[in-house]
Amino acid sequence: MENKDIKKVDAYLYGMVLGTHSFLLNDEFLRPDEYSEIKEQYFLPGGETGTAATVLDSLGVTVRVDGTHIGTEVAPLLRDFYADKNVDLSSLTFTDEPGVMDYVVITGIIRTPMGHFQKLFSNGIQWWNDPREEDIINCKVAAVDPYFGQQSIRAAELCVQHGIPYVTIDSMHHSYFHKHAAINVVSKECYADKYPDQSAESVMKLMVEESEGLTILTQGGGEMLYGRKGEDIHRMKPFEVKVKSTLGAGDTYKAGCVYALLNGFSDEETVRFASACSGIAISRFPLPLNPPKLDEVRNLISGS
Repeated sequence: MENKDIKKVDAYLYGMVLGTHSFLLNDEFLRPDEYSEIKEQYFLPGGETGTAATVLDSLGVTVRVDGTHIGTEVAPLLRDFYADKNVDLSSLTFTDEPGVMDYVVITGIIRTPMGHFQKLFSNGIQWWNDPREEDIINCKVAAVDPYFGQQSIRAAELCVQHGIPYVTIDSMHHSYFHKHAAINVVSKECYADKYPDQSAESVMKLMVEESEGLTILTQGGGEMLYGRKGEDIHRMKPFEVKVKSTLGAGDTYKAGCVYALLNGFSDEETVRFASACSGIAISRFPLPLNPPKLDEVRNLISGS
């Protein structure tokens, strides 16, 4: 049932919210036994959901986030950063642990993330929330990341139950997430790993037969493929920009898809808008302090 005490928002995001330590190097990427100069470094909100929330706020969307438990080292960062933004943190659980963080080394198109996620996922402790039904009821669209097992599936099930269209990422063709998603964005890194012996075209054909939603395959700087069941595969080139950092590119693309879903964009408009958001994101660093604005996205699209 709808809880009148919960503020309605445009978008509900369920997934990774953490603190990211990012290091932009001055020259080439790290090499064994050689010194590297750090050009810029930051500690800012990150994770697929945290970054998407920051971008959506910049695009004028009201957001509620849930997912990762937030510890003592990350909580002040999140509270300060989002204090003047339309990102609701009230569903998050705050703990006495330090919190989940990652560390990313970057030079232009190359980046290497580091963290403790294998240990965290294997320790038998659930370090994320169960999704709350009232949060999903009180949004217009959602984004559900598939990384939290049954809790992620439950979030998707609640979206289906209450007629809330959702965006997901990197979900395989036979998964609940893909079969019921309004949009599934699958990165090259994902399908190259999950479907190692198949071309992008064959993966697309497999994906679209299992869903009524829009499937998008991204390929970094290569052509994006997109389509639906019963349609030809469509292609679109990404926008050409000077790359400063690819950190957050995929999360920004997802945010662009959420915005497009919220505003009833066509499939072509959705892919173009999400690509423009991502293009702006990779042209700057750090992304959380310089997220794409709606007029910038529109200008990039109109100038193409």
